[in-house]
Amino acid sequence: MEGLLSIIIPSYNEGLLIDNTANVVVDIMTEHKIPYEILFVDDGSKDDTWNRIQAASKKHEHVRGVHFSRNFGKESAITAGLTYAKGDCCVVMDCDLQHPPIKIVEMYKLWQEGYEVVEAVKEDRGEESGIHRFMANTFYKIISKLTNIDMMNASDFKLLDRKVMLVLLNMKEKNSFFRALSSWVGFKTTQIPFRVAEREAGESKWSTKSLIKYAILNITSFSSAPMQIVTICGFIMLLISVVFGINSIVQYVNGTALGGFTTVILLQLFSSSIIMICLGIIGYYIAQIYDEIKGRPKFIVSEEC
Repeated sequence: MEGLLSIIIPSYNEGLLIDNTANVVVDIMTEHKIPYEILFVDDGSKDDTWNRIQAASKKHEHVRGVHFSRNFGKESAITAGLTYAKGDCCVVMDCDLQHPPIKIVEMYKLWQEGYEVVEAVKEDRGEESGIHRFMANTFYKIISKLTNIDMMNASDFKLLDRKVMLVLLNMKEKNSFFRALSSWVGFKTTQIPFRVAEREAGESKWSTKSLIKYAILNITSFSSAPMQIVTICGFIMLLISVVFGINSIVQYVNGTALGGFTTVILLQLFSSSIIMICLGIIGYYIAQIYDEIKGRPKFIVSEEC
C-alpha cells in the first residue's frame, strides 16, 4: 500500500536547526522512495525560524510551513499539523533530530502492513540532568497510573493513520495531551524502540518550571483523580475530628478537661491548610472548565508557505 506521508515538525525558536532537519529528512525520504511532505509548524518563534522555514519551502518542493500569530504551545502546534497535513498517514517528530528520522522508514513500512498507530518508545532518555530525569519519571509514573496506559517510555514520536488523525481532530477539548490521547484512542497499534539522540544545535526550550506546568496541565486535562484528594482530605479531617472529639468527651466526663490552647491552634492551622489545598485543586479545575467553555481556538495561523 502506497500513501502520502506527512511529517509534522513543531518548531519553536529552532532557527539553527530548520535547514539541517529539512535536508536530513528529505534525503532519507528520497532514498527510500517514500511519497512525503514535510510540514513545519512555527509556534510563534521569536528568532528567524519562520524565515528559515520559508527558505526551506523554496528549496524543497515537498516542504510546507504554517506560522502561528503567537506562541500557543507544542500541543497546539501538533494539532495544527494534524489539521493541515494532507497525507494518508502522518509522523510527528521533534525539530532537534533527537527523534531519529531514519526510524520513519520503519514506521511507514509497519503502516503499510496494516498498523494504524506506530509508537516509538525510548530505550533510554539520552543526556539529561538528574533532576530532569527524576521529574520526568515521576510524571510518567503518575500519568500511567491515572490513565492505565504505560507512559514510562512514551514520546510524541508516532505515526498515525488518517482515520486516527481525524478522531483526534474531532476531540474538541482545548487542553489535550497528544502523547496520551494517541494511545488512548486505541486502533491497531505496535511499537518500535529508539535511542534519543543529542541535539544537533541550540538548547532545549523546556525549563524545569515549564515542565512542571506542562505536567500539571496534562494530568488535570486527562484525569479527574486530583479531585479525589479533596475527598481524601475530608475523610482525614473527619477521622481526626472524631478522635479528638471522643478524647474531649472522655476528659469532660472524667472531670480532667483542661484548656489546650496549643492543640487548638495546631488544629486550626492544619484544617485551614487542608481547606486551602482543596480549594486550590477545585479552583484549578474550575479554571480549566472556564478555558474550555470560552471556545477560543487552540491556535491562530497568520501565514503559510
